[in-house]
Amino acid sequence: QVQLVESGGGLVQAGGSLRLSCAVSGRTSSNDEMGWFRQAPGKEREFVAGISWSGGTTYYADSVKGRFTISRDNFDNFKKTVYLQMNSLKPEDTAVYYCARKIARIWDSWGRGTQVTVSS
Repeated sequence: QVQLVESGGGLVQAGGSLRLSCAVSGRTSSNDEMGWFRQAPGKEREFVAGISWSGGTTYYADSVKGRFTISRDNFDNFKKTVYLQMNSLKPEDTAVYYCARKIARIWDSWGRGTQVTVSS
């Protein structure tokens, strides 16, 4: 069982930056991938970014490429955190952002989310 807790959301002006954090606790493995999703009001949840266990492979939604960066601490150490650095934010980035864990091709664990609001 894995527990995920997001933090770092808030209100920012367009063009600004935020860094989200996801604290990971519980049982993890080298088969895990981690990711960020978001859900805007009235829209479906969408994938934002993902990262492999080693951190050597990252992938992004086209809408955030070049602006967002996902990274993670070494999960072999005690501290387990996944980050999402968001730069050049736009009003359309406004959403609740969720951290998630993927194992066996399934996103099976989710946090409760953190609100990001970008004003124009």
